[in-house]
Amino acid sequence: MKRVAFICVHNSCRSQMAEAFGKIIGLNVFESFSAGTETKDQINQDAVRIMKEVGIDMELLQKPKLLGTIPTVDIVITMGCNVSCPFLPCTHREDWGLDDPSGKDDAEFRLVRNTIKAKIEELAERIKSGAL
Repeated sequence: MKRVAFICVHNSCRSQMAEAFGKIIGLNVFESFSAGTETKDQINQDAVRIMKEVGIDMELLQKPKLLGTIPTVDIVITMGCNVSCPFLPCTHREDWGLDDPSGKDDAEFRLVRNTIKAKIEELAERIKSGAL
């Protein structure tokens, strides 16, 4: 089974949402991890609240993590770093170019959440089909 890491600098918002969706949508397709080069004390509370709207409580099994704490992965997905994106060895890497919704309104968080969900569904299909 492939291992996928969702990477963002602080590992507190977009990458956490991607990890959470990956654990559900990617079940039996890929293992889902997230990490960053720096961490916050907790997951972004707006992201937690917006994910709870779709029945996912990220705080049950997730917390901000550093790159060195996750296992070796096959696929690295960066969320859309506007600064230097963290590097992690892998066989496939792509950037999803997502704007950070931190500090913005709920509509922006929902847009990012829904975009991440759609991208995770597409990623799971690409892995299942052998394209990745």
